[in-house]
Parts: sequence; structure tokens; C-alpha cells
Amino acid sequence: MKLLMHTCCAPCSVYCIDSLRKENIEPTVYWYNPNIHPYMEYKNRRDCLKEYTKSINVNAIFEEDYGLKEFCKNTISDLENRCLNYCYKVRLEQTAKYAKENGYDSISTTLLVSPYQKHDELSNLLERIAKENGLNFVYRDFRVGFREGQNKARELGLYMQKYCGCIFSEEDRYQKQIEKDKENKS
Repeated sequence: MKLLMHTCCAPCSVYCIDSLRKENIEPTVYWYNPNIHPYMEYKNRRDCLKEYTKSINVNAIFEEDYGLKEFCKNTISDLENRCLNYCYKVRLEQTAKYAKENGYDSISTTLLVSPYQKHDELSNLLERIAKENGLNFVYRDFRVGFREGQNKARELGLYMQKYCGCIFSEEDRYQKQIEKDKENKS
């Protein structure tokens, strides 16, 4: 199996890579994340992943596309469904395209580790994209190892982001904190 694994960040990749290696599957990490903003967040996540993959001897491919204008253009009309209709789709379609053009037979994503993602929708989308491109979808419910991976990432001193990636998810994070603070004052 020649697996190309879309990767959103180093902390989310920790458990995924470790568990795949236990199955004797050596993934190639694929960075394509034009949904991550602002630029310094994008850069921090990318650079941390570069260092991490080098330190654990994992082949990694980095597609540079900060993509703020495209992101805004493609999400502004339907912000509530941006994850499924743009963020997941654009990244996974690009992963499949790269895989097909470069001799990979299988694809997956580290997004499957997060309990905060829309897991079923994400899995269905990636299965469909893989099939459309003549690829295998390597499905694993990596969520069982989310905390383990996050703990290991902290121990390794990896950059730990505080939100999913886009500017709207950052806003959601702060909005939830504001609401929590209001409840605590009540």
C-alpha cells in the first residue's frame, strides 16, 4: 500500500502515524491547508509539521497555498457549512489529485483523529473522493487515540494550536470562552 495522508498539523498526526506504523503502514504526509488563517498560524503549523516529520523520519510533501482570498470567496455565502462544503472538500480533493498523479493507491487524513470534526460527513466525503479517483480510502477511527496523541505532542513540545484552522473557527473558540465566562459570573 502506498498511502498519502492529508495532514492538518503535527499534533493531529502523532497518533495517526504511530498507529499506522504499528500496522506496518508507512504513510507519506501531505500538507495542503489553504483554510488555515491568519498567516502566522499557517506558518507555525506548517513549520512544526516539517520539523516533526523530519524528526521521526516520515516522508512529507508540502503544497504551499496560503489561500486566504480563495477561502473567503468560497465560504462567505454559507459559513455554517464551510467545513463540509469547502474546508474538507478542497483539501481532500487536492490530496486525491496529488495521489493519483504521483502513484499513490490510497488516501486518508489526520482530520479523522479529532473529536471536534464532523467525522461521519468527513469519512463519507473522503470515501466518495477516493472512489472517484480510483483510490482506496484507508479509514481508521483515530479518535480513540486523540488524547494520547495530544499528550505525546505536548511532551515533544510541538506547537499546539487553539482552534481548528480558519478564522471563523478561531472566532467560535473565543465566542465559547465569552459565553463560559458569562455563565461563571452568573
